[in-house]
Amino acid sequence: MTVFIDVLLVVAILGTGVVSGVFYAFSGFVIQGLHRLPAADAARAMREINVTAVRAPLMLAIFGTALVALALVVLAIAGQLAAPWWAIAGAVVYLVGVVGVTGGANVPRNNRLAAASASDDAALAAAWGEFRPGWQAWNHVRSLTSAVACVCLVVALVS
Repeated sequence: MTVFIDVLLVVAILGTGVVSGVFYAFSGFVIQGLHRLPAADAARAMREINVTAVRAPLMLAIFGTALVALALVVLAIAGQLAAPWWAIAGAVVYLVGVVGVTGGANVPRNNRLAAASASDDAALAAAWGEFRPGWQAWNHVRSLTSAVACVCLVVALVS
C-alpha cells in the first residue's frame, strides 16, 4: 500500500504543479497580452481560448488531480498516510481554491463573456471590461492555492 500511496502523492504533486503553472501563465502574461489588444479583440480571443480550454489536457489536469486529491483524503482518514494532515490540507486547499473557485468564479465569468454578441464590438468591449478584473483576480487565487497544495503534498510525501 505504501508504494501505491507514494504514487498517488507524486501524481497529486505533479497535477497541482502543472495546474499552478497553467494558471500562473494566464495571470502572468496571457491575460496581460490580451489586454494590450483592443477590448473587443481581447474578448474574442479569450472566448476562443475558453472554447479550447474545455478539452482533455486542461480538464484532465484540473479534475484528474481533484480525484487523486479526494482519494488521498479518504486514505488519510482511513489512517493509511504517514502525514495525513498535510495531505488533507493540500487536498482541501486544492479542491476549494481550484475546483471551487473555477466553478464558482471563473466559469460564470467565462459564460457571461461568451454570451456577449460576437458581432457587436461595443458589447464585446463592455463584456471584456467586466470580465478581466474579476477573472484575473480569481485566477491569481487558483494559481496560488494550487501551488500551496503542491507544497503541502510534497511535505506529506517526504514526512
